[in-house]
Amino acid sequence: MIFKESFLKMKEKLLNDSSICKENRKLFREFFDWEENKLKRINGLTALDESTYKTLCTYVTKFRNVNNWFNNKPWVNLDKKDIKKVYDDLEDGKIKNKNGERYGDLKSYYGKVFRSKPFDMAGKTHLVREVMEFYRRPNKEEVRFIELDTFKKITDIIISPDHKTLAWLAFDIGENVNTLLQLKKSDFFKQINPTTKEAEYLVNLPKDKLKRTRQTRSEITNFKETVQFLSITLENLKDDEQVFKFEYRQAKKFLDRAVGIANAKCIPKNQPVTWKDLRSSMACHLLKSSWTLDEVNARLGHRPSSREIDKYVNFLAINRHDTKKKLYDNDLRKMQDDLEERKKRENLYDTRIKTQQEDIQELTSNLKETEKRMQQQRKAEAEQHKKLMEKLLKKIDHIEKMKVTENY
Repeated sequence: MIFKESFLKMKEKLLNDSSICKENRKLFREFFDWEENKLKRINGLTALDESTYKTLCTYVTKFRNVNNWFNNKPWVNLDKKDIKKVYDDLEDGKIKNKNGERYGDLKSYYGKVFRSKPFDMAGKTHLVREVMEFYRRPNKEEVRFIELDTFKKITDIIISPDHKTLAWLAFDIGENVNTLLQLKKSDFFKQINPTTKEAEYLVNLPKDKLKRTRQTRSEITNFKETVQFLSITLENLKDDEQVFKFEYRQAKKFLDRAVGIANAKCIPKNQPVTWKDLRSSMACHLLKSSWTLDEVNARLGHRPSSREIDKYVNFLAINRHDTKKKLYDNDLRKMQDDLEERKKRENLYDTRIKTQQEDIQELTSNLKETEKRMQQQRKAEAEQHKKLMEKLLKKIDHIEKMKVTENY
C-alpha cells in the first residue's frame, strides 16, 4: 500500500504545518473529507484503494504549491487582483517549478484546484471564472516518444538486472511504472507463444494496482529481452513476493542517470526521457509495426474505439497472439529483406570473383602461349645456329684438308 502510506503521512504533515495559516488548513481538511467520500462513491468502493490514494497525494502537492503562490493568504480572503496576478504569472512563466522551468501541468492545477471544488469551497468560483475568461483547455497533449534503438542505448547503460527488467517491462507492456512496481511474481506466467514458438510472459495487471481509467487485463510480452531479464529477476522469488524491491524514487534516479549518459532525447522536441515517455514510445512503436488503433488502445488499457466490440473486448481480451504476430511478421519481413540484400551482395561478390578468376585464367593461358612461342622460337634459332655451325665446321675442315694437300 505505497500510496496509502504516502498520502496519510503527507496529509498529516500538511494539516499540522504551522507555517500554513489555520484558515487554509481548515479548508484543506474539509476538502479531503469531501474528496475521500467522493472517490469511494463514484468508484463503487467500500474503502479507498491505491489508485484513489495516488489521486489524493497529488492534491497535497498542489495545495502546498498554490498556498505558496498566494503567499499563505487565506483562500477565503482572496480577491480578484490576487487570483489574476497568480494566473498571469503562471501563464507568463514567471512562477517556476523546482527545476527553474515554467510549470508544465497547469491544466491539472486549473482543473483540480482553481476551477474546481477547493476554490468553490473558498467561495471564489465566480472570481476564477472572471479572471480565466480567455482560458482555453488545450486540445491535445504533446506526444513524446523514443525509437527502439534509443531505448536499447539506455538499457545498455543500466547495470542492475532488476532495473533492466523494469525498463523493458515499461517499454514492452506500456503500463504506468508505479503499477509495475507493485506487481508480484504471481502476476507473471511463463509460456510458449504458439506463433513464434518462443518463450514469453503473460503479465496480469489487476484492477487494484491500476489507475482508475485503465482496464484490468493480461498482456503478453513482445520482446525477448523482457523475457530474458524477467526470468533472471523472478527466479528466486516466492509467488507472493513483490518483483521489485525499490520504489519510484530509485527508479527515477537510475533512469535519469542512464538517459543522461546516453544523451537520449524524446522526439520531436529533444526533451529528456522519462518513465511516462516509455509508455507512449511503446504505442508509437506498435503503430509503426502495423498494429491497429484498437489493438494499441487495448494494450494501453483503454477502451477500443468501436462500441460494437466494447462488451466483448475484456472477455475475449482481443487475440493478443494475433497482434504479437504482427511484430513477429514485421521482424520476419525485415530479416527476409536483410537476407535478400545479403544474397545480392554475395552474388555481386561471387560475380566479381568469377570475373577475376576468368581474367587470371586468360592471362595464364596467354602467358603459356607466349612461353610456348618463345620456346619454339628459341628451338628454331638453336636449329639454325646448329646448322650454321655444322656448315662452318665443314668449311674449316675443307680448308685444313687443302692445306695438307699443298704441303705434299
